[in-house]
Amino acid sequence: MLSLLKIQNLALVEDLSWELAPGLVGVTGETGAGKSIIVGALKLILGERADRGLIRTGAETCSVEAMFDLKKTDAVDAILAENGLDALNGESLIIRRVIGASSNKQFVNGSPVVSQMLKKLGEHLVDLHGPHDHQTLNSQERQLEMLDAYASADDLAGKYAIAYSAWRDAVQEYESLATSERASEQEIDMLRHQIKDIEGANLKEGEEEEIEGRHRIAANGARLVELCNGVADRLSEGGSSILNGLRDVARMVHELEKIDPKLAESLGGFQSAQIELQEMEITMRDYVEGIEIEPAELERMEERMHVFQTLKRKYGGSVKAVLEFKEQAKLKLDRLENRGDALEKLKQAVDRARAEVDKVGGELSAKRKAAAPKLAKDISGHLADLGFKKAVFEVPLTANKEPERDGLETVDFQFAPNPGEPLKPLRLTASSGEMSRVLLAVKSALAKQDGIPLMVFDEIDANVGGNIAEAVGRKMETLATRHQIIAITHMPQLASLAQSHFVVVKEFNEKRTRSLLREVKTEERVDELARMLGGKTESARKHAESLLAGAARG
Repeated sequence: MLSLLKIQNLALVEDLSWELAPGLVGVTGETGAGKSIIVGALKLILGERADRGLIRTGAETCSVEAMFDLKKTDAVDAILAENGLDALNGESLIIRRVIGASSNKQFVNGSPVVSQMLKKLGEHLVDLHGPHDHQTLNSQERQLEMLDAYASADDLAGKYAIAYSAWRDAVQEYESLATSERASEQEIDMLRHQIKDIEGANLKEGEEEEIEGRHRIAANGARLVELCNGVADRLSEGGSSILNGLRDVARMVHELEKIDPKLAESLGGFQSAQIELQEMEITMRDYVEGIEIEPAELERMEERMHVFQTLKRKYGGSVKAVLEFKEQAKLKLDRLENRGDALEKLKQAVDRARAEVDKVGGELSAKRKAAAPKLAKDISGHLADLGFKKAVFEVPLTANKEPERDGLETVDFQFAPNPGEPLKPLRLTASSGEMSRVLLAVKSALAKQDGIPLMVFDEIDANVGGNIAEAVGRKMETLATRHQIIAITHMPQLASLAQSHFVVVKEFNEKRTRSLLREVKTEERVDELARMLGGKTESARKHAESLLAGAARG
């Protein structure tokens, strides 16, 4: 149940902390008092888009916080886990929404979340029905969902949806190959040419870098000879060469070591340096001897590099990309040349997927066909309680020519509110007031299957009155044995049946208006019901007292 709802600076509500009890909770008040703000606050909790115009004048932000105490938490825990949050483990679920002038924030048990998560949670927390929400009854898709819930076939419907999706994917893949990829001989010839073009080059990964390195050396051979000879000559040629100078230094170092042997350790590195420079001079001479400048070889390398550049320009930015292009072209050519075999395999996949659709769909159809007359009878019984004594309600199923996304059949609720009238689709027969009662009848029929803890009915008793209003209230009272019900109403007959009764009033103070919510009991409740009955006259009060007495007896 919803145990606590806090609202701050939302429209006319300045600061509200509403503690709710289980069962049927009635909310009344004069038109314009602010009852709709409660519904608006709940919609924000359910992730509805936030309008910054809701922020109370003079405030920078508005906030809504709801605390839910849940008995079954599997579905909610799964959503929490998907978003990296801890399971409830017996604790309350607290959802908080803060709307500012420039940003919105939402929190679940203190952790920031995205608004989409609130929508997912809301599907398992609150079922909200306003004056026009009964239009969902006109949706044949929604009607099927109701029938599946009544038949306890939700899991089977989910299994069918998976099978149907797999079948459609297989059909799409088959049709794609059979139609859109029918290649002309010209396209096949082009693929063959591209593969031959690449294979003729005999490319290897790493070859381009190797040849570029060799070409760089060959193209700069004269300069390399010049630089190596220069280094070698500077090291060893002439009396002023580096190595000749080092020989003189070596004699002096040797003499120093004789005079003071302790210097030997610190001067030991000199000999190693002298040897390394000698090795360097030898290396330079050897390198020069190994340089062979052959114009023909240089030309061959340049031709090979031209091949690389041409293929990269045609098929990719690197040799690796060109080779990958070749493999993809081979696969496509193979698919086109062997399309018949591929089509046969895809056709077999389509047939297998269709067989699964027919199998699961048949099981689902059987459950629906068994449940449909029972649901119709159950709804008819609740309609009779709501004043449709002679109404006829049926749940006919019509087989589809081909499997559809929701099953092998469609449903279209049929309704005849008055004797002698032919059955017609519900959307064509029921008025607004009748649709509200039909919605309540359907909800009553599905009460056992509906696991959503809180139902909110926002003035769905509009356009009904008298004994029918009391019947609507009695039906909600029965629903409240399985769900917590918040009924926002203008009907005293319904309000009198509520286990707890709250009134929304407007207060004017210091040139500001604010809405307040307060619980009414005993005499105050009699006064409120009398007001709803037309005024605080003695006859209205007596009528109000009789309604409360009747509610207590009921």
